[in-house]
Amino acid sequence: MKTNSSLFRLQYLRHLSLTECNLNGEIPSSLGNLSRLTHVDLGYNNLVGEIPVSVGNLKQLRYLNVWGNSLGKIPASIGNLSHLRYLNLKYNHLVGEFPASIDNLSNLRYLSLAANGLTGEIPTSIGSLSHIRYLSLGANSLRGEIPSSLENLSRLTHVDLGSNKLVGEIPTSIGSLSHLEYLSLGDNHLKGDIPALIGNLNNLRYLDLWGNTLTGEIPTSLGNLNQLNNFILASNELTGEIPSSLGNLSSLLLLELSYNRLVGKIPSSLGNLARLLDLRLLANHLIGEVPDSIRNLDKLRVMSLGNNSLSGDISFILANLTKLSEISLYSNNLTSTLPSDMSGFHYLERFDVSGNSFLGPFPKSLFSIPSLISVLLQENQFTGPIEFAYTSSSLSKLDFLNLSSNQFHGPIPESISKFPKLGRLDLSHNNFTGPIPRSMSKLVSLNYIDLSNNMLEGEVPGFLWRCRMVLLSHNSFSSFENPSSQELLIQELHLNSNSFRGPFPLSICNIKGLRFLDLSNNLFSGWIPQCLRNLLVSIYELNLGSNSFSGTIPDIFANAASLSSFDISRNQLEGNLPNSLMNCEYLELVNVESNRLKGKFPSWLGSLPSLNVLILRSNEFYGPLCVSNGFQRLRVIDISDNDFTGTLPPHYFSNWSEMTTLTEYSTIEYMLVFANLSALTYRSMELVNKGVDMRFERIRRDFRAIDFSGNRISGKIPESIGSLKELRLLNLSRNAFTGNIPRILAKLTKLETLDLSSNKLSGQIPQELGELSFLSSMNFSHNLLHGLVPRGTQFQRQNCSSFLDNPRLYGLEDICGKRHVPKPTPQQQPEEESESEEPMFNWIAAAIAYVPGIFCGLVIGHIFTSHYYEWFH
Repeated sequence: MKTNSSLFRLQYLRHLSLTECNLNGEIPSSLGNLSRLTHVDLGYNNLVGEIPVSVGNLKQLRYLNVWGNSLGKIPASIGNLSHLRYLNLKYNHLVGEFPASIDNLSNLRYLSLAANGLTGEIPTSIGSLSHIRYLSLGANSLRGEIPSSLENLSRLTHVDLGSNKLVGEIPTSIGSLSHLEYLSLGDNHLKGDIPALIGNLNNLRYLDLWGNTLTGEIPTSLGNLNQLNNFILASNELTGEIPSSLGNLSSLLLLELSYNRLVGKIPSSLGNLARLLDLRLLANHLIGEVPDSIRNLDKLRVMSLGNNSLSGDISFILANLTKLSEISLYSNNLTSTLPSDMSGFHYLERFDVSGNSFLGPFPKSLFSIPSLISVLLQENQFTGPIEFAYTSSSLSKLDFLNLSSNQFHGPIPESISKFPKLGRLDLSHNNFTGPIPRSMSKLVSLNYIDLSNNMLEGEVPGFLWRCRMVLLSHNSFSSFENPSSQELLIQELHLNSNSFRGPFPLSICNIKGLRFLDLSNNLFSGWIPQCLRNLLVSIYELNLGSNSFSGTIPDIFANAASLSSFDISRNQLEGNLPNSLMNCEYLELVNVESNRLKGKFPSWLGSLPSLNVLILRSNEFYGPLCVSNGFQRLRVIDISDNDFTGTLPPHYFSNWSEMTTLTEYSTIEYMLVFANLSALTYRSMELVNKGVDMRFERIRRDFRAIDFSGNRISGKIPESIGSLKELRLLNLSRNAFTGNIPRILAKLTKLETLDLSSNKLSGQIPQELGELSFLSSMNFSHNLLHGLVPRGTQFQRQNCSSFLDNPRLYGLEDICGKRHVPKPTPQQQPEEESESEEPMFNWIAAAIAYVPGIFCGLVIGHIFTSHYYEWFH
């Protein structure tokens, strides 16, 4: 708008409407010269700057609408507009506190300041706007409590205070606003009970209290709101049962009670809500069967009952609800079969019955519905082969199909190619056999495919390489079809645990942008190729473990700036660790266990600022463990079964700060985990206990462990180990440590497993160790210990073998039985340790797995007894 426009010389102008005229620039101050204006509408333009102070000169103004611009502050002069009845400033960039001068607008009927950046409190003086009917302050950053003076605004029909930062309780006085039709207080920080007096608002059509921390039960009085269309109480902490009185809400279209703590059964009275379109009871603690009366809701469009503990047969109910567009029943205990013919659900778009106990054959008729977008059948007990009903491929909208974790078998059918818009396909954890059908090349929109954990075989077709994520692990694939260069779009490739053999497939080196590669547990052999350096520019997880690669590790990590996990364990590699690994500043995990690598302890790895897990186990490393100021982020270290020597100075562990404090995870970090625990856990653990491989899918990331066993380290155990207060496992067995067991170990209050066996330790077992309540597995055997064994409960639960070959120990009657406990005598001499006897336990973790979006690495684990199940999932 131009200041010198002839428009602003129209002294008698009363009505100015320039809405949606694509105006830009600032509102000229000369607008204030048009003193006869009664109506100004500048809404939905591109105006910037601030509302001019001169607007206060428009004393006759009754209507001011400047919504949908980018204006800054509200001038105090707006309080001069004593005749103003309508003020709409929503969807601007207004900042500052709620303008006190608005209190002077005594004739105001309509006030909307929604969707701005206003701060501060809602002033109590707002109660002076006695004529106001419409009040909308939602989507700002207003703080403080809802002023009780709102009860003075008896003509209010619309109140929107949602999406602010309001605190305190909902004023009971709101129940006196008898004309109220719309009440939105959602997405704030309100607490306390829902006032029962809200049930007196007989004209209320819209009630939204979602996203607060409201507690208590849903008042039965809310069943009196027979004009109510939308009832939204989701995402609070409400308890108790769903009141049967809600069945009286005869006008209700939406009932949203999800994400609370409601218990009991779904009341059968909800079947009386004949107009109901949307029923959402997701994520509560509801039990029992879905009442048969729900089948009366024949207008229902959305039924969302997932994540409860509902049981029984729901097929009879579903058969009558053919207008549903969304069925969400996931994570319940529902049984029986699906309706035999679902082709009549003409409007169905989303169907999710995952995580139940549904039985029977594949619901072929479901896939004749052209409106279908997503079908999630995973984690049930469906059986038999799969085949898709005929539907025109040009009409199909199917984007997401998940049939994982069932008992489907037979080949993947050619008819799967009928869904050209399919973007995500998960058939994992079934019993599918045969090759991947060539017809799947028609799925040109496919970005994510998971066929893992089946019995598929043959060649991996080249068209899969145009997908972003390909998971084919745990099958019997044996070869690759060479892809064309146009198809190399893949970012994550999971080929572990198949039957691939021969040299590293060089075609993989041509993939630009590859972020994750897992070829572990195959039969690959030969040298690791130099061309891998091309991948390391972008890759952040590389797992070549459990193959037969030989030769040296190529020095190709100079540009591997993104690499966070590197696993080449269980191969036949030799030589030294390449120094170029020092360039990997984001490296969190290094696992080279069970190779023939040599060299001194790579203390230079301590300079890596993110290193959490270091596994050098079962190689030919040698020499002293150099003192270093690094390893501050180390959580797990396993250097067992090498040839390390020398002593550990008293301050050796002083800088290992990550083991002294527990990494905290915020609520948001927990919620960001996408259908898994990857942010809080390392995945895919292969553990060794007395030579027996044991596999665990997860181990918690707050696990801290040190394993220096099976070396030739001598001298005293460093006192600085007592500072590692988050340590869960300590294994120093099969070394040559001498001296006493440090009493400072009693400060390791989180310690669960301790192995000091097969050393030359002397003195007594510190009595203080008996106070470590989590210490459930320990081994002191084959040392030179003497004296009374601690009497703590945890000691009494140990096996006798944990104290063997310490003949001067006594107090073992309750552990070993009197027949097996020698009486201590002064003449008894400690026997030499038995070098040939099998160590009591050892532990190792191998393999890594990836979950989209969050690093999920390899970690070392252990197991002594079943007491350790809580670490593994």
